Amino acid sequence: VQLQASGGGLVQAGGSLRLSCAASGRAFSSYAVGWFRQAPGKTRDFVAVISRSGAGTRYADSVKSRFTISRDNANNTVYLQMNSLKPEDTAGYYCAANNLGLMVAPGVYNYWGQGTQVTVSS
Repeated sequence: VQLQASGGGLVQAGGSLRLSCAASGRAFSSYAVGWFRQAPGKTRDFVAVISRSGAGTRYADSVKSRFTISRDNANNTVYLQMNSLKPEDTAGYYCAANNLGLMVAPGVYNYWGQGTQVTVSS
């Protein structure tokens, strides 16, 4: 599975962005897909994950109620809708796939896309 993230950009605090993670290759619906973020000099942190069918989701406490993850298996795409953005959300955002489920540890993810930069100005 190859993953490509897009949709990042510069936005003012309180604004919104929608990130997309497009997958190519077979059996996309066999994988749970997660989003992680990494700011310069910091670790790569879990943001959200969605199950294979889309019925299950899990979020980091810092984004709960502001971000929504969803997926469209017919179009091999996972989305991350980000609302009420804060300057501390500024980071490179990465999507990744795993075959275990709603996992938060980056080490268990099998496939990674390149990052898309999100910058939130105050």
